[in-house]
Amino acid sequence: MDENNKPKRQEVIETEVTMGTVHSAAIEPYRVRLFVEDEIIRDAEITVGLNHRGIERIMEGLPVEKANSLTEKICGICSNSHIWNSVLVAEKGLGIEIPERASYIRIIMGELERLHSHLLYLAHGSEVLGHETFAMRVFYIRETVMELLRMIGGNRVQYGVSIIGGVRPRCELDLMRIQKISEGMDLVEQKITEFADRFVSDPMVMSRITGVAALTKKDALRLAATGPTLRSTGVDLDLRRDMEIYDPFEFDVITQDDGDVKSNILMRVLEIPESIKIIRQAIKNIPAGPITDRSWEMQDTGIIKSYIEVPRGKLLHSYALEEGRVRGSIVRTPSITNIGAMQQACIGNHISDAQLAIVQCDPCFTCTDRAIKITQIQI
Repeated sequence: MDENNKPKRQEVIETEVTMGTVHSAAIEPYRVRLFVEDEIIRDAEITVGLNHRGIERIMEGLPVEKANSLTEKICGICSNSHIWNSVLVAEKGLGIEIPERASYIRIIMGELERLHSHLLYLAHGSEVLGHETFAMRVFYIRETVMELLRMIGGNRVQYGVSIIGGVRPRCELDLMRIQKISEGMDLVEQKITEFADRFVSDPMVMSRITGVAALTKKDALRLAATGPTLRSTGVDLDLRRDMEIYDPFEFDVITQDDGDVKSNILMRVLEIPESIKIIRQAIKNIPAGPITDRSWEMQDTGIIKSYIEVPRGKLLHSYALEEGRVRGSIVRTPSITNIGAMQQACIGNHISDAQLAIVQCDPCFTCTDRAIKITQIQI
C-alpha cells in the first residue's frame, strides 16, 4: 500500500492541570487535579486535609462547656452553627429543655448567620466571575448583618451565644436590639432585591453561569450532596422542617431544577428573604421569660448525635459524656460531601469553568479539615 494512503493514526493526549494548594479564588488551601482533553475536563480530583488542626482530638477529655466553646473555632463563617449543635448534643443527652425565649434567640442567630454566609457566597461568587462591583455591593449589604451579629454576641466572628441550658445572659434581646434587628431586615431585604434584579438582568453574567457545571439530581443523591447544593437539583429537603425548634415558624423551602452555577446562586438569593421572614416572626412573637436554665445536673451519657441544617447543609455533632468530659467527639460538616459532588460537576466542562464548578457549592475547607485518621504506620 502506498505510504501516502495509509490511514492516519489519531492519538488522544490527556493532560493533567493542577490548581492549588493556594488559589486566588479561595483563601483556604486545597489541591485540584484536572485531567483534560482538548481543554475539556474528563476527570477531576479535589484533595482536602491540607490544613489539619485535629480539633476533635483536642476536644477529647475537655470539660463539655469548654469543648463546646472550642467548636466555634472550627469555622469562622458558621461558628454559631457549630457551638449550637455541640450544645444540642449535651442537652439531648442530659434531657434539658431550654426556655422558649432562648429557642427564639437561637433561631434569630441561626438565620442571621445564614444571611451572612449566603451574602458572603454571593460576594465571593461575583469575584470568581470577575465582577468586582457586584462583590463590593454584596459586602456592603452583608455589613448590616455583621453588625447585628456583633450587637447580639459581642463579636463579628465567634459569638458564643449558645450554652447548655439556653443562651448567655449578655445575648438577651431588649426592645432596642429588637428594633435594630427589624430595621436591619428591612434594609437587607431592600438591597438584596435591588441586587437580584441587576444580577439576573445582566446578560453577560447570566450567560457565564447558565448551564455551567450542572449536577444531576441522580448524581447529587448518589454523592450525598446536601443543603442548597442538593436543593439546586430539585430535591425538596431541608432539615429545618424536622427540627422541633422551627415548628412555630412559617417559611418556604427553595428549590431549583438545573443544578448548575446559576441554580446554586439563585438558591442563596431566594433563601435570603425566607431567612428574613423567619427572623421577623421571631422578633414579633418572642415570648417573655428566662433565657437560661442552669438547674440541670451533669451525668454520664452514651454517644449522642445531633443533626441540624446550617447554611451549607446537614451538620452532625456527636460525643459521649463521662464525668462531665467529652469522649469520642465526631464532627461531620456539609462540605465534605458537597466537595466530592463538585468533582462530578467539573466533568465535561471547559477548564476555565473549573473554579466556578468548585465554588458553586460554597465549600468550606476549614470546616472540613479537622482530623486525620492513621490506619497504619510504616517504619
